[in-house]
Amino acid sequence: MAKHVVVGAGQIGSEVARLLASQGHEVVLVSRSGSGPDLPGVRKVAADASDRERLIALTEGADALYNCVNPLYHRWMQDWPPIAASLLATAEATGAGYVILGNLYIYGPPSGPMGESHPLRPTSEKAEVRIRMWRDAMAAHEAGRVRVTEVRGSDYFGPGCLDQSHLGERFVPRLLAGKPVRFIGDPLQPHSWTYVPDVARALVTAATDDRSWGRAWHIPTAPALAAQQVADRLCALAGVPNPGVKVMPHWLVRTMGTVSPMLGELEHVRYQFVSPFVIDSTDFQATFGMAPTPVDEALTATVAWWRERLAVAA
Repeated sequence: MAKHVVVGAGQIGSEVARLLASQGHEVVLVSRSGSGPDLPGVRKVAADASDRERLIALTEGADALYNCVNPLYHRWMQDWPPIAASLLATAEATGAGYVILGNLYIYGPPSGPMGESHPLRPTSEKAEVRIRMWRDAMAAHEAGRVRVTEVRGSDYFGPGCLDQSHLGERFVPRLLAGKPVRFIGDPLQPHSWTYVPDVARALVTAATDDRSWGRAWHIPTAPALAAQQVADRLCALAGVPNPGVKVMPHWLVRTMGTVSPMLGELEHVRYQFVSPFVIDSTDFQATFGMAPTPVDEALTATVAWWRERLAVAA
């Protein structure tokens, strides 16, 4: 089995480490705190992702290097450039295939379903940072210095998704408790939601299949559902009354954003939640034969995870 280095031990990095370990691979899971799941085959290491010398030493002999880092949202401008430079330099120095977890900010407000060939039209500094990361990595790939790919998904949901997920702790526990959800946009607009285990499967697939290198891919994602439709389906599967999804007034979001950096930054992506925001993942599905997890299966697993978590907390 191969050696894989996963940088970032959040909801995605930890899931990637679990999947790789279940396949018998050697996994080095790197994070600033040294956190992550305790599993056979997973070595957790505390290291700064921007320390390229340390990262190169940890990645020597690895087949793949995964960028699953998630800097604090309001610190992207300061934190991403040195981290991205360190990871790219590490891939070049070690020969490890470099797999980047991307996002859809880089496309800007869409005029229809977003495919990988959708124009890159940043509408914020955060999107510009992510585009620079991708273009720098592709330039290194085209120069023959590294093998690189990027996989991009929409908003994440599933087991392990907490405060950073729109279908996380402000959504599922409230519905299970019979309380209405307060949504930051229009809960009736179609929106793509990408299931965390599918994110991990796509990352590992991209890292272990040579057809992935040299381009970006969209993670297999189920057909779009409005937030209200997600709530309807989740409550039906959980067997609980549906209290509904209500709109959080825009003025309230902006006011709360003056004291909450996270809410303040949501203004940059408001367009994603007030009009259709739909991802097209047919390229990845057709090339690698991977389908998204059915919505009912994903929501059932999410409900079970939350019920176990809430029971432990009680």
